Amino acid sequence: MRKRTTAKRIPTESRRTAKAAKKADKRAAKAIKKGEHGRITPGNAKKVIGVAKVVGPVLLPFAVRVVSALRSSYDRTRARRLGVPVDDIGTYTGHGAALHARIAGDSEALRALREQAEDAEARLVADQYAERTGARLMQLTTAVRAAERMPTQRRRSAHRAVDAELGRIEDDLLTRFGVPTRR
Repeated sequence: MRKRTTAKRIPTESRRTAKAAKKADKRAAKAIKKGEHGRITPGNAKKVIGVAKVVGPVLLPFAVRVVSALRSSYDRTRARRLGVPVDDIGTYTGHGAALHARIAGDSEALRALREQAEDAEARLVADQYAERTGARLMQLTTAVRAAERMPTQRRRSAHRAVDAELGRIEDDLLTRFGVPTRR
């Protein structure tokens, strides 16, 4: 009679996973031989197209709504940052959009300053100031437009200069409206 040795048996789960790993390796090797490993094959493309035909019409309306909501949110954020109504956001584009928006706001303030003058003398002073400042704002608008086509460093330098000039104009406007400035 033969004596039995007590050799360790491999647990059943380990044998199964080892077999599955061998099968996966064989499939991968077969795919590599066929040249299909990591590539788009006609069969894979057909499967993807079939899934897209079924899932696409269901998901498309949701995707359109999401894109529309994102665009609307972006426009509202941009309009708030520029300080203009959302309807006017298309007017202010390019690198100098914020400067154009400030210039437009200052022009509106000049109109309000003209209308606010009560007596003839104050109206004359306000009109003269508004004419001078309006002409300067037109020059600044032209400078910002011209800066759009400049190289980056020159454009930034021009925008800083326009920004400084607008700051002076806005401080002067606030003083004329009776609001103390930080000078």
